[in-house]
Amino acid sequence: MSTVPKSIHSNLPVLGVGMGYRNFYRNHTIPSAEHIDFLEITADHFLGDSREQSQQLDRLQETFTLIPHGLNLSLGSAEGLNRPYLRQLRNLVGRVAPPWWSEHISFTQAAGVEIGHLSPTPFNEAALKKLTENISIAQEEIEVPLILENITYPLRLPWNTIPEEEFLLQLLEKTGCGLLLDVTNLYINSTTHNYDPIALLKNLPSDKVVQLHFVGYQLIEGELVDNHSQPTNDGIWNLLEAVLDMFPVKGAILERDGNFPAMDDIIDELARLRKIGQAKSRWN
Repeated sequence: MSTVPKSIHSNLPVLGVGMGYRNFYRNHTIPSAEHIDFLEITADHFLGDSREQSQQLDRLQETFTLIPHGLNLSLGSAEGLNRPYLRQLRNLVGRVAPPWWSEHISFTQAAGVEIGHLSPTPFNEAALKKLTENISIAQEEIEVPLILENITYPLRLPWNTIPEEEFLLQLLEKTGCGLLLDVTNLYINSTTHNYDPIALLKNLPSDKVVQLHFVGYQLIEGELVDNHSQPTNDGIWNLLEAVLDMFPVKGAILERDGNFPAMDDIIDELARLRKIGQAKSRWN
């Protein structure tokens, strides 16, 4: 089982407000460093051994704390983890020496087939057991604390037997992981499935919410979609403020993956959240 202490999250460093690094902004990120407290890097973009990747990573690391964010470890896969991929993640994490790294509560592979997107795990005992087993293996390979991200789910699966908030709480307790709370995903799920997001959050221990993700959602054919392409909506800002009231969050990342705005617009959103957090004695 994992050797990660369950109380470790309260001792993690406060990083502040940052952004997900994207190539679109590669010429603007380092010059904007005074406005960006840290960067989250998509781990899968830096798992190769190309000289260009290595040099890019070196330049970023000279200026920022880097948090690797995995996409394809597939923690919920019934057949277990891809060990070569896990070792590549271990090497990346070892190189950038982050205070924590992150992955999704999801699966991206089934029966040896790449699904091509993040798929939600059922909320039941079998999924909880498999997630716990896979996460323990990942923690043994990578000793840096792992935090887990909640994803959206458009449908309530008929084989769900555990309420979402209880499933999340048990997963965090069994694994000792912290939570990467995607506030946009929480807002979308609570709206889609008609529940109170604050009620869900009240079930979580205060030291478990380590980091946040935020971005605007898009309304497509009557459904809220998290495609990382919109400015942060008013409802997300309101929920962010509530979250920062409740939890001593260590850092927050703005995610944009499409419809890229000018860097000044990114900086404005970071400044807005930083101001909200500082008013609540976060990131001071």
